[in-house]
Amino acid sequence: MKHNKKRNTAFIYEALVKEFTKAVLETNLPRKDIAMAILKEHFSKGTLLAEELQLYQTLLETKNVKSDLAERLLSETRAARKALNEATLFDAQSKVIAAINKNLGSEVWANFVPNFKTLASISSIFNTKATVKQKVLFEQALIDRMTRRHEPHTEDLKSIDNLTYRSFIKKFNNKYSGLLEEQKDFLNRYITSFADEGFELRVYLNEEIARLKSLISKTVEDSTADTLIREKSQSVVTYLENIRKREFVPDDITKLLKTQALAKELVNND
Repeated sequence: MKHNKKRNTAFIYEALVKEFTKAVLETNLPRKDIAMAILKEHFSKGTLLAEELQLYQTLLETKNVKSDLAERLLSETRAARKALNEATLFDAQSKVIAAINKNLGSEVWANFVPNFKTLASISSIFNTKATVKQKVLFEQALIDRMTRRHEPHTEDLKSIDNLTYRSFIKKFNNKYSGLLEEQKDFLNRYITSFADEGFELRVYLNEEIARLKSLISKTVEDSTADTLIREKSQSVVTYLENIRKREFVPDDITKLLKTQALAKELVNND
């Protein structure tokens, strides 16, 4: 069954998140702002696309459950999807597709989404035009996935040419291999912050800023540290103190990423 990824709400979301992340890593602030604006406008809580995305994520993220629970989740999710207005959903997809093409370009659709095969299967289950046989086969495959205990990491990559995949991974790793785990965690929380109006991000920032301030303050207090290093560290500490007193803004993303890298370097050189 031919799959139109531009009509797959979850794929649209994942492709946009990838584009946003690339823009942040490349410090392309205008493109980063555009990607986030599109995400907020079309996938914020209460929008129809956000409702359908949640249904995708329910099936995508469910793993290692018993067969009867998997079948019930699938049945309830399918019923919830059926309740959505098809015409309104199509219109919402058309608007976000147009926004992406106009403001970011068609290259967004070429972004690599590792779980694409599963997203396509879920889309086929939701598709009212799919035959009964197609739906049953896709549903069984999805139930098998949700009940499988040890899911191979390459499950969703089997249909991709090995040479193409290796080439992509090599290029990606060469460009982004230096990203720290705490930086990845921060970016992920920022990207998804619009879903809960930034509540989880604020909680995370409160803890992360306190951690960074503690680590960098040690350098300021260290009498053996170079004077210039102490002055630079103090300016960072001041920045961290100020950021906790005001609203977090997009311009803080790059600064916080650099602060995380600085803290890591100071710890390693300790």
